[in-house]
Amino acid sequence: MRRLTLRLRLFLSYALVAVVGAAVMAAVIEIVGRQLFDHHMTGMGFEMGGHAGAGMADLQATFGWALTRALLVALAVSLVAAVAAAVLVAGRLLRPIDAIRDATHRLAAGHYEQIVPEPHEPELAALVRDVNSLGRALDATERRRAALIGDVAHEMRTPLTAVRGYTDGLADGIFPAEEVLPKIGVELQRLERLAADLASVSRSEEGALHLHLADDDLGDIVGAATERLRAQYRDRNVQLIVDAGRVAPVRADRDRLIQALTNVIGNALSYTPAGGTVRVSLEPGQNASAAITVTDTGIGLAPGDEDRVFERFFRVDSRRHAGGSGVGLTIARSIARAHGGDLTAASSGLGKGSTFRLVLPARHRVSGGSAPSPPTG
Repeated sequence: MRRLTLRLRLFLSYALVAVVGAAVMAAVIEIVGRQLFDHHMTGMGFEMGGHAGAGMADLQATFGWALTRALLVALAVSLVAAVAAAVLVAGRLLRPIDAIRDATHRLAAGHYEQIVPEPHEPELAALVRDVNSLGRALDATERRRAALIGDVAHEMRTPLTAVRGYTDGLADGIFPAEEVLPKIGVELQRLERLAADLASVSRSEEGALHLHLADDDLGDIVGAATERLRAQYRDRNVQLIVDAGRVAPVRADRDRLIQALTNVIGNALSYTPAGGTVRVSLEPGQNASAAITVTDTGIGLAPGDEDRVFERFFRVDSRRHAGGSGVGLTIARSIARAHGGDLTAASSGLGKGSTFRLVLPARHRVSGGSAPSPPTG
């Protein structure tokens, strides 16, 4: 029905143009044509009176009827051309539109892999590109969702398997309770930490990561975060160098920033071998902002992984597992963006270490005591 309606509208528009043009031509012939005919015949020496005048009248009528008949023929041909043009143009318009409709139906059914060919019309081509881009985005989202389910299942499988083994051994009397119960507690804490981290990621992506902002000193926040991890650095024989003596006033949620920095500095420890170094520096940023850089001498990042490290459960080296939930950097970036800043990563390549840079606006104020929703990325 929509195709018939479009064709009919196109035909009526073309026919209206043809009819209006014919009406204008008929009016011009009636008003101007007769005068020009009389003037031309008079100039040739023909008189309109007497017997010759009657002949001239017949000639004038014949001339007028010939013009009218030619005009009617032209109008009929124009109407036929209008029908052909309406069918042709409607077909050229409706074919890509039908393809777009089919594509949206496939998207609604969960099929994101098919690409709609681009038509020649620039406006429709732009619409097709948008639909194809939407399909690719939905496909990527679906793949991430499936990967997330698999990653969560993988992260839960290890502690659950350990708990199952401990409880079976306890029930069979193989392990003494005083030896097994603390180990079960450790695995349960790991599951609790995973659940809490996933909840934090979910809140940040939903824009529900609320901050309790207050004026603070970023250097003092850096000191608090590094002190949390100093004992772990000693145990792993990794040198931790902190250069955060300057004052950097910010308006921030202290606990959230300490959490973000702990995740970043702890991640550096996880991927730096014994004997390596991690340097945490506080430096002025651009546009009245402050920046924290965490530079390590660890395994580095491969080209293209600078942004992927912030994806949930992404690990540079799948063989290396430091017991984390795999979403620490995701949470850290969400916290940074919730404060109006950002967290980025850079590396010269594998084996050449990494640098994480957390930038915050100085004295960034947000009305109402909570930050804007962090953008996803």
